[in-house]
Amino acid sequence: MVMGGGRESGGMAAQAGKLGVVASVAINLAALAVYLRRRYSGDDVAGGRKREEEGEELAVAPSSGKPPVTPDSVINLDHGDPTMYEEFWRGDAGERATIVIPGWQTMSYFSDVGNICWFLEAGFEREVRRLHRLVGNAVAEGYHVLVGTGSTQLFQAALYALSPPGAAAAGAPMSVVSPVPYYSSYPAVTDFLKSGLYRWAGDARTFDGETYIELVCSPNNPDGGVREAVLKSGTGVAVHDLAYYWPQYTPITEAAAHDVMLFTASKCTGHAGTRLGWALVKDRVVAQRMNKFIELNTIGVSKDSQLRAAKILKAISDGYDHAPAVGDRTRLFHFARRKMMARWGALRAAVASSGIFSLPDELPGYCTFAKETVAAYPPFAWLRCEKEEVYDLEGYLRECKIVSRGGAKFGADGRVVRISMLDTDEAFAIFVDRIAAMK
Repeated sequence: MVMGGGRESGGMAAQAGKLGVVASVAINLAALAVYLRRRYSGDDVAGGRKREEEGEELAVAPSSGKPPVTPDSVINLDHGDPTMYEEFWRGDAGERATIVIPGWQTMSYFSDVGNICWFLEAGFEREVRRLHRLVGNAVAEGYHVLVGTGSTQLFQAALYALSPPGAAAAGAPMSVVSPVPYYSSYPAVTDFLKSGLYRWAGDARTFDGETYIELVCSPNNPDGGVREAVLKSGTGVAVHDLAYYWPQYTPITEAAAHDVMLFTASKCTGHAGTRLGWALVKDRVVAQRMNKFIELNTIGVSKDSQLRAAKILKAISDGYDHAPAVGDRTRLFHFARRKMMARWGALRAAVASSGIFSLPDELPGYCTFAKETVAAYPPFAWLRCEKEEVYDLEGYLRECKIVSRGGAKFGADGRVVRISMLDTDEAFAIFVDRIAAMK
């Protein structure tokens, strides 16, 4: 009995010990979670208030983004993620673009009930018009300004607005076309909702019809070419995607004045995560229909994003209008153009060293913004492999740990890929070294 009781007591003691360890670990994990929550989310109300009163800045966990690269990393240049711009915004200009939004601000759905785009913040509209006047890349006066969650939403809104309302009932959806090579997302976005109003119809150069919406991307994604509408039918309409018509990428040759023009903050300023684009629309009815799409789609656009974008655009314009020029520290387009020039020089040298690739020729022109003749430095490289046995360049590069976007996605052949030129300096340098080493 004594021995049996001893074993039972010992077993109970061991079990209690295990439970104690588990409980201790649980308590420690819970304490760690509370600490991390307090440290990174400001959940410690009393302590946070005290530290704020004392002027101590609370630590905030940063947005993760892409991890740093090493010489052995897979270099993903499939997306046009504009991390190249971070260097500029970490400098003097970044301080001018910083914004604090009080807790009570931007709570209403509405910004200006008298405006067609009733959720458009007046400050953002003002800075959009000011920036276009500064750069001279588009006529903004006399146009309606619409804001969207990136230019993709505005693209969808334009398709809705420009399609005849009775197209679905008549079983005759509007054909949407663009010349090859076209932006790879055009077909996917056009057909994603399976709308009866419109449908993707492919290459504009081979399209046989009178009624259509032609998407004109200029400078073109992916090859950087300057484009005009291919089709000239009186019943067709064009949407001009001018996301890359900025002086860091191409000579500004004129102020565009098309019926519908789309822009995005991501490629202009580098703030892809702000998810903001804008449209300049000439016709009031088209603007109203586009706005109705956005209203039904997302009940407007984040006003917090608009306030931030307005401050960013203001910092860009101020860098040219007011602030003293100290190199490129406050002049975004000069900074970005210098970076693009250096990157294109490095890539062309690597291509020449390799001997198995080719790139489109440079397209110089007189730039009214720079007031001199300059070359184009597109945000994407349209890289072709001249090696006879390579039919799938995307797969060939993947074997070398380079992720690109294959030509088939743009309506082209598999010997060509699109490469983003906008990634970090570290990633781009590794990419160039790998290209130069391929024979």
